[in-house]
Amino acid sequence: MPLGPWKKKNKSTKEQLVDNEEVSGGHAGAGSLGKSAVNGAGLPPPPASLRPKLVFHTQLAHGSPTGRIEGFTNVKELYAKIAEAFNISPPEILFCTLNTHKIDMDKLLGGQIGLEDFIFAHIKGIKKEVEIHKSEDALGLTITDNGAGYAFIKRIKEGSVVDGVKVICVGDHIECINGRNIVGTRHYEVARMLKDLPRDRPFTLKLVEPMKAFEMLEPRSKGAKPASDNKIGTGRGTLRLRSKGPATVEDEPTEFEEKAVKKVDDLLESYMGIRDTELAATMVEVGRDKKNPDEFAMALDETLGDFAFPDEFVFDVWGAIGDAKQGRF
Repeated sequence: MPLGPWKKKNKSTKEQLVDNEEVSGGHAGAGSLGKSAVNGAGLPPPPASLRPKLVFHTQLAHGSPTGRIEGFTNVKELYAKIAEAFNISPPEILFCTLNTHKIDMDKLLGGQIGLEDFIFAHIKGIKKEVEIHKSEDALGLTITDNGAGYAFIKRIKEGSVVDGVKVICVGDHIECINGRNIVGTRHYEVARMLKDLPRDRPFTLKLVEPMKAFEMLEPRSKGAKPASDNKIGTGRGTLRLRSKGPATVEDEPTEFEEKAVKKVDDLLESYMGIRDTELAATMVEVGRDKKNPDEFAMALDETLGDFAFPDEFVFDVWGAIGDAKQGRF
């Protein structure tokens, strides 16, 4: 359908631990490579016998032996495998970073894992409750989520309302807003809830910070920088995790894909207060062969009907994909 008001749709073996290794080290084993010809969007997960035979190494970010995991096709299954390897509950995992045990939002695990990436799992640590006076319309927070129901803080804008509340840190999971439990709520909904809080009135947040090793205790970070040129993965290819359908082994992102995904992710932050490289990559994939904005809008509606994207945002995303194709970035 042509661009216009959009309506939101309602859609209906224990792992082996190996010898201790330094927290900062490790290499992941790569399985058989090859470009997958199957998109798999909307399909049920394939049987275990047909899943990519890839083995990854993992540690708990605050310190642990090294675990070996395999046989997962999405983020929830990945967390379950990590939890099984370390005998913890999957809900204890807040998020994962790649190739660093630090809370580095530039290294956050999203929809892709390099075939030689080392996975560090950050688990729940100290709980805290803080009252904030909303003196401005914008709080200065960028929200993302872990793909399994936990929204957390990815960036704090310098000089913002939240920047003045030093107990709030990048990586903190937002558990409750004004007493309302928001576990299971998507990042864009959490961002909207925070934006809609009345100005010049106090509100409370219940937060859960990632568990830290002693040597990791340091001044809080402002989070990932928007202009970061860090690539996803360091291996010879990537494992693309999909929220719907099977994971696929793909070549490393092309220059077009990297630039377009980064720009779309920037637009998501600007319009919706979130960052989500998996969502951005999906939008680029949807739009790369569309001939006009209306065709792109219809394809987005079919693929991502749960989102109510503003028309202006859709036009800007279409333009960003076009600019990337022409090498205008």
